Amino acid sequence: MLHRPTSHSAAIGPGPVPSMANPGPALEQQPRHAPQAPSCGSEAFCVDPQALSSSNPRQHTQYPYVTGTSVLGITYKDGVLLASDTLGAYGSTKRYKSFDRLRKVNDVCVVGASGELSDFQYIMRLLEELSDDDFCMDDGHHLKPAEVHSYLTRVLYNRRNKMDPLWNSVVVGGFYAGKPFLGTVGMIGTSYTDAHLATGFGNHLARPLMREKHRPDMSEEEAVALMHECLKVCYYRDKNSINKFQLAKVTQQGVTISEPFALETNWGFKLFQNPAANAVGTW
Repeated sequence: MLHRPTSHSAAIGPGPVPSMANPGPALEQQPRHAPQAPSCGSEAFCVDPQALSSSNPRQHTQYPYVTGTSVLGITYKDGVLLASDTLGAYGSTKRYKSFDRLRKVNDVCVVGASGELSDFQYIMRLLEELSDDDFCMDDGHHLKPAEVHSYLTRVLYNRRNKMDPLWNSVVVGGFYAGKPFLGTVGMIGTSYTDAHLATGFGNHLARPLMREKHRPDMSEEEAVALMHECLKVCYYRDKNSINKFQLAKVTQQGVTISEPFALETNWGFKLFQNPAANAVGTW
């Protein structure tokens, strides 16, 4: 008879892992240590107070594991554009290639995030709860883009003060009352708004192009062309990026998130063929 495995964590509780579906004579004779113990006779799935009261310090997330890279955002005459790739990287491994990092909050707001993707899922769960509350109230009101931005600022700053930050840089884009809105929130609660934004490497690679070519009165076609150029540069220079992108558009008509698409690239540039030629000390 195979030995039943023990618990992988002391915090789950003493005894073996519950694995028997039906009670047997031996299991029925076991003492019950919880008022709602499973009918199979095994220990209840509960937190062991002795494990929590141990002298070891409680640990939080100290480093992100599955991450997304840059999110870009620009405003134009009739709305806002956000863009990102769909990669969830496990370290340097391109592990998840179809993760949507641009999410709709309501009909006037969209959110994108770089950093730890599980923390981004938690943030979206908070926003979905607020959107559900608005829907249940049925009073015609909903969260405005500036309110979503302010709320996320409070959430991330609150977690930073608990020394358990959400490892994300979030971009909030929206269109309300005829005006575009674009703001960002860092993992420690730092926030600001601007006509164009980027997170991660996009701050170094894409924003110089945005500063040079962005205009407040840009048409949608010009904004899309600028976004494609920025995405292409980020793909060339960021090893944690893939050629699979999504574009989110927020206008007076609502929110539209595109299907994933790829951009045409050219790797025939002379410096790409021998990148170490002008880098002293490289291979």
